[in-house]
Amino acid sequence: MTAIPIGLALIGLTRAQDDEGPTAKLRFVVVRDTDGKPVRNAEVVLHPVKPKGKQDKGEMDFKTDAEGKTSVDDIPYGPLRVQVLAPHFQTFGEDYEINKAEMEITVKLKHPGDQYSVYDNHGTDKKPQ
Repeated sequence: MTAIPIGLALIGLTRAQDDEGPTAKLRFVVVRDTDGKPVRNAEVVLHPVKPKGKQDKGEMDFKTDAEGKTSVDDIPYGPLRVQVLAPHFQTFGEDYEINKAEMEITVKLKHPGDQYSVYDNHGTDKKPQ
């Protein structure tokens, strides 16, 4: 596991250590959506989330290994926003409720879609009058 904390951002995610609340071990597996092959060096970013869904201060940053895996210990129970970034893939983002001592999260990254262009033929689309 490779962990690269961003600044002093660990404060928000490690608040449970001060509160002595339950914490979890999270395992991440990042694979390609098309064939299930692992995505190496994908960046997994964790953000704590406030009760009303807004992102809280603090984040942690990890890179996946050659098997598309990374893990982290001592993540407090509660809402957590997970973002995954990798070159040549769409950015992934989703909120999870951390509520078990151990959790595995599998992320399937998609290749970027085509951009919409007004110059392309879109079949039955009508031209503005």
